[in-house]
Amino acid sequence: MYDFPQDLRDTQLALHQTRAAYEQYARTLPWSAEPMAGWEGDKQLHSGYRSAKPDSPGYTEEQHREVARFRAELLRLSTVVATHPFWATLERGETVAGRMALQHSHETPATVEAG
Repeated sequence: MYDFPQDLRDTQLALHQTRAAYEQYARTLPWSAEPMAGWEGDKQLHSGYRSAKPDSPGYTEEQHREVARFRAELLRLSTVVATHPFWATLERGETVAGRMALQHSHETPATVEAG
C-alpha cells in the first residue's frame, strides 16, 4: 500500500472529475469541430446496416473555448500528478504500480456486511 500525500490524492481526484466532465460535455458537441457535410456509407455485406452521419454545423466559438479550457486543465492536472515529488520517494520499479494505485485511491472499499 502507498501513503500518498493528500495534495497528490486531491489532484488525482480533480483529474478524474475533470476528465469525466469533459467527456460528458464532448458528448453534447457536434461530431465535427468544423462544419462538414454528412455522409452515408455503403450497405454492409450480409446486413442491412448502412453507416451515416448527418451534416455537422461545427463547434461554436464558445464550444471551441470550452474544449480548449478543458484540455488545458487536463494537461495542467496531469502534469502536477506526473511530476509530484512523491514519485521520487519510491523504490526503482515501483513507480508504475504506484501510479496505478493512485488512480484508484479515491475509491472506497465495499463494505462487507457481517452475517
